[in-house]
Amino acid sequence: MAIAYIALGANLGDPASTLPAAFAALDSVPDSRLLARSALYLSAPVGLTGQPDFVNAAARIETTLAPAALLDALFAIEQQFGRLRGERNGPRTLDLDLLLYDQQVITTPRLTLPHPRLHLRAFVLLPLADLDHALSIPGRGTLAAWLPAVATQGIRRLDA
Repeated sequence: MAIAYIALGANLGDPASTLPAAFAALDSVPDSRLLARSALYLSAPVGLTGQPDFVNAAARIETTLAPAALLDALFAIEQQFGRLRGERNGPRTLDLDLLLYDQQVITTPRLTLPHPRLHLRAFVLLPLADLDHALSIPGRGTLAAWLPAVATQGIRRLDA
């Protein structure tokens, strides 16, 4: 069994309802089980402004799926939630990013692990800290060491 961490985000429709439904969908991925889920966070869009704020979260799952097969399952869930891939950093009904898969380092045209920008984004790091404040990011050190660098990014925890 491997432990994987997944970032969730949405800013179209009703994101505060979409993310709990997405957690349930993650728990139904074959050969996988949802172990923990973070709180929900509200964050400003990064890169492409002029769109609604995002609701973000993170999940820790246990899986026997290989990383590429897990990525395929995540894309299938996004499609179930009406995700259309268009403009980079654009609005979306659901975005699922595979952040970490055990301590594996993978670089292929389709998948890079750890996720190449996870350590730079408060909307990823804060939800991950809910799950494991001492989490180690291969090649980057601990999650806790990166939190001060994102302290000024606009994000707030939503009351659940």
